[in-house]
Amino acid sequence: MLSVERKNEISDILKRDKRVVVGELARRFGVSEETIRRDLGKLEREGIAVKSYGGAVLCGDDKTDMPIDVRKRTNVEGKRKIAEIVSSLIADGSSVMLDGSSTALFVARSIKSRKNMTVITNSLEILIELKNCKTWKIFSSGGLLGEDSLALVGSRADKMISGFHVETAVISCKGLDMNKGFTDGSETHASTKRAMLESCDKRVLAIDGTKFDRIAFTVIGGLEDIDVLATDVKPSEEWLGKLRAAGVECLYPED
Repeated sequence: MLSVERKNEISDILKRDKRVVVGELARRFGVSEETIRRDLGKLEREGIAVKSYGGAVLCGDDKTDMPIDVRKRTNVEGKRKIAEIVSSLIADGSSVMLDGSSTALFVARSIKSRKNMTVITNSLEILIELKNCKTWKIFSSGGLLGEDSLALVGSRADKMISGFHVETAVISCKGLDMNKGFTDGSETHASTKRAMLESCDKRVLAIDGTKFDRIAFTVIGGLEDIDVLATDVKPSEEWLGKLRAAGVECLYPED
C-alpha cells in the first residue's frame, strides 16, 4: 500500500470513529508505529487530526471531547489571555468553582498568587496544579472519572457541588450559539457545569473565539444563565448586541 493510500484510509477511520490509536493502526497496516505517527503528523498539518499521546482525535468534532492533553495544547495564547481576564475578577480570600476544562486549568494557574482561597473543582489536573497552595482550602467534587478526561462527573459530583455556594464559578463549553445557548459534547460534563452555575453568585463562561456560532451535543444553558463572558478576541457587533440585551458583561483583550 502506498503511503498516500494509507493516510487516506486513516483519515476515513478518523472520520468514522473520531479517534485512532497508533498501535492499532500499526498492526492493521503492518508498518511501524513511527510510520503511523508520521501519517498522523501529516493529517494534523492538513487540519484533519489533532495528535494526542498514543494516537489522534478528529479535529473540530463537536460531539467528541478531545483528551485533556490535547485540549490544553490548543490555542494556548488565547487561553492565557482569557485566564488573565478571569483572574482579575477573583480576589484574595474568595471562593471559586472551576470546571474540568483546559481553560479553567489556565485560570487556576493564573490565580495561584492569591491568598486564602477556597476552590472547588472536578478537575484532577487543577487539584494537582494547586497542591502547593498551602493557605488554600481545596475541595474535590468526587464522582466518576470521565472518559478521555481528567475530570470527575456524574451524580455524586453534581450532588457534592450543589452542597456548596461560592462567589464565582468558571466554566467553559464547546459551542456558543445565539439560539441554542452554550453547549458541550457530553451530557455528564454538561450536568456538572450546570450544577456549578446554580451554586454561585457570579457565573463566568470562559471561551475562546473559535467557540462562537458553534453547537455541540447537549445544551448547558442560555445566555440568561451567565453573568460574564470572557473571551480572547472581540466578538462581532451582532454578538456584542446580543450579549448586552441578555445582560451579560463581555470581557476581552482591548489590544
